[in-house]
Amino acid sequence: MSESLHIVCPSCGGANRVPAERLGQNPKCGKCRVPLFQGKALPVNGAAFSKQLQRSDVPLLVDFWAPWCGPCRMMAPAFEQAAAQLEPQVRLLKVNTEEEQAIAGQFGIRSIPTMILFAGGREIDRMSGPLDASGIVSWTRNALARA
Repeated sequence: MSESLHIVCPSCGGANRVPAERLGQNPKCGKCRVPLFQGKALPVNGAAFSKQLQRSDVPLLVDFWAPWCGPCRMMAPAFEQAAAQLEPQVRLLKVNTEEEQAIAGQFGIRSIPTMILFAGGREIDRMSGPLDASGIVSWTRNALARA
């Protein structure tokens, strides 16, 4: 019997069980029928972030950013490109630190952009400062390999 992973729907927030070997076959949410992976970073609020962190079995790469931050805006297209390369093995989320100050405080975000990689609901690595898409992808894969 194959291993099933819990995947939180980016649209309705429902938890889905997906066989690991089917991750790359464009699985859809059993509740709302939206694809579970769309090859792009998902902007999330506090509730959606918590649900993804607590219920999802795939690692999460979270970009903590703010609209006024030049380096954050500069890195945004690279983060989107990285999402297209890393999904479905990693879910990429964006947390606006202006709107979600409690989350930024909870994780000790002191400078932005800061990326935090979570696996199994816990932080496994973090990186501050902008990276290009290949840097984001290689940093993420290396951190997961060390975890």
